[in-house]
Amino acid sequence: MKKIFLLSFFMALILSACSKSNSNENTIEKIKEQGVIRIGVFGDKPPFGYLDAQGKNQGYDVYFAKRIAKELLGDESKVQFVLVEAANRVEFLESNKVDVILANFTKTPEREAVVDFALPYMKVALGVVAPKNSDIKTVDDLKNKTLIINKGTTADAYFTKNMPEIKTIKFDQNTETFAALIGKRGDALSHDNALLFAWAKENPNFEVVIKELGNHDVIAPAVKKGDMQMLNFINDLIIKLESEQFFHKAYDETLKPFFGDDVKADDVVIEGGKI
Repeated sequence: MKKIFLLSFFMALILSACSKSNSNENTIEKIKEQGVIRIGVFGDKPPFGYLDAQGKNQGYDVYFAKRIAKELLGDESKVQFVLVEAANRVEFLESNKVDVILANFTKTPEREAVVDFALPYMKVALGVVAPKNSDIKTVDDLKNKTLIINKGTTADAYFTKNMPEIKTIKFDQNTETFAALIGKRGDALSHDNALLFAWAKENPNFEVVIKELGNHDVIAPAVKKGDMQMLNFINDLIIKLESEQFFHKAYDETLKPFFGDDVKADDVVIEGGKI
């Protein structure tokens, strides 16, 4: 009886693995049959992914998502934008709720263990924003302060690992996080520095007091682990787009209006996956 149970158990594992493999083998064909590609983006993180006054998806990641749909399905409108939070990006891939994640996803070793990242298209580091009259100038000044961060972000991982003594308040949504800073529920807020530069420009009572913190990382599209067909498609597309200076054009259209002259395109953009 024990042998039968073990045999059944191993057969179930094999069938499960085969099922996952098959589901990944025909990703492109399935998307073409459905006539739409599902791409996870933020709805509350301008200028990278957000909803405008008319409820339409806008931003740098949305600009790229539309091009993916155009290349794959011949029409940039054939993309279904799925709104995600920082903490559920991996889960949405693993549960097949999306085909691709473009939600400003920083590539880290921990994330590489559970998803596959394509070639990068942005550079990023952490930053810290605080009120202009703040005495916070360095990371050491955060001690005995309250820091606001988003769950599941690189800022969350960085401070949890490297500075666990700093008191933090964590939120799921970016709107909650920045509202907490404005409402003085914390002394400072840490997030991707490119996002903070744009936010501080729109909120002149605040400034980016620490412009770079931690590693210099990259942002890249992510697909379900093992989905080589989609991974190869996106990699080939990113390389192809280099000849058009696509990501520099995307910067001019979506990011430059937020950054002004404070940030240069080459400080943010990676063209053709080349760091």
